[in-house]
This record gives sequence, structure tokens and C-alpha cells, in this order.
Amino acid sequence: MFDLLPQRIPWYIVGPGLGLLIVALFAVANQPLGASGAYVHTSGLLRRGRDIVVWRVWYFVGMFVGGLLVTRVLTTDNHAIRSGYDSLRGAFPLWAVVPLVFGGATLLGFGAGMAGGCTSGHGLCGTAQRSPASAAVTITFLTTAVITTFALHVATGGSL
Repeated sequence: MFDLLPQRIPWYIVGPGLGLLIVALFAVANQPLGASGAYVHTSGLLRRGRDIVVWRVWYFVGMFVGGLLVTRVLTTDNHAIRSGYDSLRGAFPLWAVVPLVFGGATLLGFGAGMAGGCTSGHGLCGTAQRSPASAAVTITFLTTAVITTFALHVATGGSL
């Protein structure tokens, strides 16, 4: 699939590395690492808000640019842009996939706002801080993901 990274990096390298990154960020900046926080700071910068943490803006930009590079530059199939929803597109027509993805993204953003953070923020940083609220939210995220996956599997007759 990728010319540069032919295989995924093993979990036993990425997991401890991410853990060390989170601990180092707390030690250096006393701040958690989270995608929704990066989004909030980036949108605040665009609205010329105050109290913007600049590294979070670069983190957000890096997520976007990194995703673009992986889907555009590092692919072997003539640099075709992949949506990441190929399995969903195989099970549903495009006219159904677009509202499903839009609705899912809207619910994800709404849920992150209600929960006071996103899955990465609560699951990685909140639980590392032994926050009972983050533990409850993370359990809810994971349970919802398992139920949704099962429901999609049943609804599509095993196509997904």
C-alpha cells in the first residue's frame, strides 16, 4: 500500500512511544495531547481569539498535512486520493455514504463538545491522569464503537 511505510509500526513500539510523548508533554508544558483541543485552538486563532496555544495549532495543521501526504504522496496507485471509506462504499451507494459520514462527523463533534474532549484526549491523557470522568467517557466510546460495528455488520449482511 505505501512505498515508504510498507507495514504498520508494531503496537509494542507505538504504544510506549505515545505514552512517553504524553508524559513528556505533561512534564514540559503541563498540557494534554488531544485532537479536539487542537481544533479549538486553531478555530480560536482564525477568529482572532485570545489564550491560543500555538503548538496546538501546528499539531492540528500537522494532522491535516500528514493525512494529505499519506493519501496523496505515499500511495502506489498513481497518487489517487483515498477516502478511507472503501468498505462503506462497497456496501452502500455514494448517495447514502455522504450523509452517513456527515452525520457521523457531526455526532462526533457534538459528542466531543459534550464530553469536554475527544477520544484521544480522554482515552490517552485523561485516563493517564486517573480522571474518573475520562475513564467513564472512554468506556462509553469503546462500548458505542463495538455496538455500532456489530449493528453495521448485521445491517449489511456481513459486508462491513
